[in-house]
Amino acid sequence: MSFLSQLRSAFHRHWRHYLAEAMGIAFFVTCGGLLTMLLEHPASPVRQALQTNDSARHWLMGLGMGLVIVAIVYSPWGKQSGAHINPAVTLAFWQLGKIRTPDAVWYVLGQVAGAIGAAQVLKLVFGALYAHPAVKFTVTQPVPLPRGEALAFAAEFIISFILMLVLLLALHSERLKKLTGWMIGVLLALYIVFETPYSGMSLNPARTLGTAVAAGKYHGLWLYWVAPPLATWLATVLFRKLYHGEDLECAILAGCGPSPSSPHFSGEEPPQYPDEAAA
Repeated sequence: MSFLSQLRSAFHRHWRHYLAEAMGIAFFVTCGGLLTMLLEHPASPVRQALQTNDSARHWLMGLGMGLVIVAIVYSPWGKQSGAHINPAVTLAFWQLGKIRTPDAVWYVLGQVAGAIGAAQVLKLVFGALYAHPAVKFTVTQPVPLPRGEALAFAAEFIISFILMLVLLLALHSERLKKLTGWMIGVLLALYIVFETPYSGMSLNPARTLGTAVAAGKYHGLWLYWVAPPLATWLATVLFRKLYHGEDLECAILAGCGPSPSSPHFSGEEPPQYPDEAAA
């Protein structure tokens, strides 16, 4: 079977999961844009009330987006697809054999489409509010310093590595796997508060691409597509060494096992293509 045939077959079986990924990241991007306009746009009453309290606004942003990711992970559609909503996370689970190659391709395409689509809707609906210099389409770019790209790369690598390793360790633990979504939410909130000045806090290549397309600004975009996947790959390597190749039950961040109709269900077909038995 050719790879294109595998893609078509996978889409026919699992399109609902790919749609759930697109919806998940679209919701994330939309909430990020709305919260940023609420907290940073000069015309916002919240911004005016907290005008001199940058710390409070940062904490509100972190808390809000942390709760958004928790809501996505434990929502019905998040449980259906696994709530990766991030190409770097999907690629890491693909490397671990928890999602098949055609499914991983569709997951990433769905994530990119969802992020671009949500940012375009925000741009269309809110126009100048979303484009205001205080909001800047929520675009993520390196800090304007002589070594800004190097600093952003290092920061993105570190936060992505920590996030993926925590995620894997939690999913491996019977006691912690149901709390994985909450742990990610806490990390995301802390990253927004403390890491944003170093890289703009992306973690997610698809989200960064979506807002970059809306803004028409692509400076440093490459590093947000290189550092997080590289970091999550290294996290999977370390995880395998720590646990001597022990497997995860699934790649579903809510911590539940996959249903027989899920791309993560190991009994449906071999985790890696091509299928040698059918060759």
